[in-house]
Amino acid sequence: MQRILVIGSPGAGKSTLASRIAGRLDLPLIHLDREYFGPGWTMPTKPEWRERVATLAARPSWVMDGNYASTFDIRVPRATAIVWLDLPRWRCAAGVLWRVAENYGRARADLGPDCVERFDWSFMRWIWDYPRRMRPKTARMLERLRSDQRVYVLKSRSEIPALEAELTTLRKAA
Repeated sequence: MQRILVIGSPGAGKSTLASRIAGRLDLPLIHLDREYFGPGWTMPTKPEWRERVATLAARPSWVMDGNYASTFDIRVPRATAIVWLDLPRWRCAAGVLWRVAENYGRARADLGPDCVERFDWSFMRWIWDYPRRMRPKTARMLERLRSDQRVYVLKSRSEIPALEAELTTLRKAA
């Protein structure tokens, strides 16, 4: 387990889980939101972003969180394991609402500098539409993985402790 990709809807808990896995397995952590968003929510061009992701994915080891399906073609082939937090939309929406309430007006560590937490209706719509828009694309991507890539699909946060235990066991055995 040298390169673990954590994907899923916003609000599913990707950043939190990635941080926990990276700490537990002593692997470098990459928050893609932190890499993508510049000061004050500025965004790179598509070519700049793809180049940045390719550089990050080329590293020998990492735990990387973030959906960014437009870069699946770069990241997924490098991943030795993929964790998909496939949680219900209401759980993800509630997670974002809680995160906004907890961090409103402050920058979070998993985002770029000066990216102050705020409420955004269009973001909430994106989360609500995620199962229709992104879930099928993600499921198709996972069907095409190589036999040497491990996949973990978590339908509930209650499955996280078992995942962490298995990843720790696999890491020790390697």
